[in-house]
Amino acid sequence: MRILSIQSSVAYGHVGNSAATFPLQRLGHEVWPVLTVHFSNHTGYGSWRGQVLDPGVVAEVIEGIADRDVLGTVDAVLTGYQGSPGVAEVVLQTVARIRALNPAVVYCCDPVLGDVDRGMFVLPGVPELMRDRVVPVADVVTPNAFELAYLAGVSLDDISEMTGLLAAVERVRAMGPSTVLVTSVEGLWGNGSDVSGAEIAMLAVDPTGAFLVRTPRLPISVNGAGDVTAALFLAHLPSGIQSALAKVASSVHAILRRTADSGSREIQLIQSQHEIAHPACEFEVVRIG
Repeated sequence: MRILSIQSSVAYGHVGNSAATFPLQRLGHEVWPVLTVHFSNHTGYGSWRGQVLDPGVVAEVIEGIADRDVLGTVDAVLTGYQGSPGVAEVVLQTVARIRALNPAVVYCCDPVLGDVDRGMFVLPGVPELMRDRVVPVADVVTPNAFELAYLAGVSLDDISEMTGLLAAVERVRAMGPSTVLVTSVEGLWGNGSDVSGAEIAMLAVDPTGAFLVRTPRLPISVNGAGDVTAALFLAHLPSGIQSALAKVASSVHAILRRTADSGSREIQLIQSQHEIAHPACEFEVVRIG
């Protein structure tokens, strides 16, 4: 695939495009990274240097790609943290422009808004813009459980039981995306698919069904894992949602396990390239619907 990836970038470490580009390339895909910010390091350190790029600059870079007469050859658009309403507008315009040239293009949106422990961490207005305008034009969305609850207009308690989780996913799918991957699913019960405190799970749903995979919980909290997950899911999705889920779970767990063993604050992405290219698929994927 030829993938236009519009995300942030850091010089040190792996988040945004600095997390998504290498795994996609390692799997043999052509990636055109368009940067929305360029920082020295991710913001989890508490201090960083660099710039948030003006939406006009982002648009100019995309216009430069269009000058090469290749926008119509893009197979997929991938976006993560969009940062500002201005960047979201550029994304929406770009997706519409590419779809006019290639109706088969797939737009995979990681709707980065917040998390359970942190709440919303984006600028005011961005959550509503993401929910009302960006997610409805996506083909694939990859929210974590917190983001799913917001997008579906339900509480976290409502999705702690499988029936409620599936209902929330269907509410998001009714907005437009045909495929939803929910990450960071924990404390789930019901329908014979409980997720214990020692596990963390992902749920993937598309028109063919709903599938759950559990992996052992690791004692780490790092930045960038969600960016890798969205990129790998997009890369593997042509093989089918069940196969994609198995491969993503295997590769991401391997990256996080190596990161935990290393004691690093940065995900061990390059060191895990074998597991990215050759996922063991050791975790069972269960059909639940």
